[in-house]
Amino acid sequence: MNIAYHTLPNGLRLVHVNTANQVAWCGLAVNAGSRDESEGHYGLAHFVEHTIFKGTTHRRAWHILNRMERVGGELNAYTTKEGTMLYSVFPHQHLPRAVDLLADLVQWSVFPQSELDRERDVVLEEAASYRDTPSDAVYDDFEDLLFAGSELGHNILGRKEDLENLSREDCMRYLKKLYVPANMAFFSVGPDSPDRVFRLAEKAFGPMSHEMEPRRRTVPPHIEPFRRTINIGTHQAHTIVGARVPDMNHPLRYALMLLNNILGGPGMNSLLNVELRERRGYVYTVESTLTMLSDCGWMEIYLGCDHDDVRSSLRVIERITSRLSQELLPERRLDAYKRQYCGQLVVAADSTEYLAMSAGRGLLYRGRVATIDDTITRIQEVTPEQIAQAAEFLRGDALSSLTFM
Repeated sequence: MNIAYHTLPNGLRLVHVNTANQVAWCGLAVNAGSRDESEGHYGLAHFVEHTIFKGTTHRRAWHILNRMERVGGELNAYTTKEGTMLYSVFPHQHLPRAVDLLADLVQWSVFPQSELDRERDVVLEEAASYRDTPSDAVYDDFEDLLFAGSELGHNILGRKEDLENLSREDCMRYLKKLYVPANMAFFSVGPDSPDRVFRLAEKAFGPMSHEMEPRRRTVPPHIEPFRRTINIGTHQAHTIVGARVPDMNHPLRYALMLLNNILGGPGMNSLLNVELRERRGYVYTVESTLTMLSDCGWMEIYLGCDHDDVRSSLRVIERITSRLSQELLPERRLDAYKRQYCGQLVVAADSTEYLAMSAGRGLLYRGRVATIDDTITRIQEVTPEQIAQAAEFLRGDALSSLTFM
C-alpha cells in the first residue's frame, strides 16, 4: 500500500492511498464535533452535517445530492463527539467531480432557511427514533452521565428545544469557525496518482484562507462511579457498564484495543459472551466498545437480558475485569487472543471504506496513516503486564452502569 502526503500553503493536509480498485473514495475529516458546541446550541454539529448539503452559492440542494448519484456514486457524512466526516465514493474517473463538490460544500454553503426548516423535522425525527430504541438510547444517556458537566456530556443529536431554534446564522458561524484548512484533512483512496490527486485538491481547496480561531477544549472532570436504573417499561433490560480510559495517544492504546476485543469480540472469542451467554444463559446480547478521543476515552459493555439477571451479570463482569487486572494472562492464551484480533483487523482492512475513513482520521488526529502492518506489529508487542494495566481502568470499583428496564 503506497501512501503519499502533501500540505497546501493554506495548511490543509492531504493524504492519498494508492490502490488498484476502480472504485475511489475521497473526503474531508474535520476536527469539529458535538463537544465544540455551546450551551443553547446542542446538536449544531450534527445539524450542520445534515444541512451543508442543502445549497451553496453555486448549486441548489437537488444538484448537490444528484451530483455524484448521476455517475453511480454517493455523497455522505457523519458526526461524532469530536469529528465530522464528509465523503464520497464513486467510479475513480469521477474524482474531479467529487473533489470539486466537497470544496464547494465547505467554502460556499449558504444554508437556505426553507431547506433548514424542512431538514430540522428530519433531524428531530432521527433524535426521536433513537429515544424509541432503548438499546441505542442507553449508550447516549450513559455517556451523558459519564461526562456530566463537561463539553462531552450531551447527546450528539442535540436537544429538541435547541434544534428548534438553530438558525442559518448559527450554521454559517459554525462553518466559518471550524471548517477551515488548519482544522481539516483531505483523504483520497483509489488508483489515481498522488500528483493528480494533489493537483485537483490544490485547485479546489487552495483558495481557502480562513484562519483558525483560538479554541480551547477542556478535559472532562472526574465523575465518581455511579449505578443508575431507569424504569421505562421495557420487556428486556438494556444495560451499559463501563468507565473512562485514556486518550488515543496513550502508551496503553493498543493494550486497550486488544482488551476490548478480549472482552467483547466475536462469538466464542469473547470472554463475556462465553461467561454470560454460553455458560450461564444470563444475556441475549453482550458486546464491548472502545472510544478514544484526543484527550480522553471510554469503554462500554452493553448487555441485553431479563430484568432479574442484570445484577448477576454485573457481578460476573466485575469479577472478570478485576481478575484481568490482578492476574497476568498466560503467554499462550494472550498469543491466541492476538492471533484472533489481528485476523479481524486484516479482514476489516480489506474494505476500502475502512481504509478511507482510517486514512482521514489518522491524518487529522495523528498526522499519519497507520497501516494494517503497523497496527498488527503494535498489537503483537502488547504484554501481559500491559493487559493488566489496561484492565485496571475497568476494575470493579471503577465501573459505572446505567440500566433501562
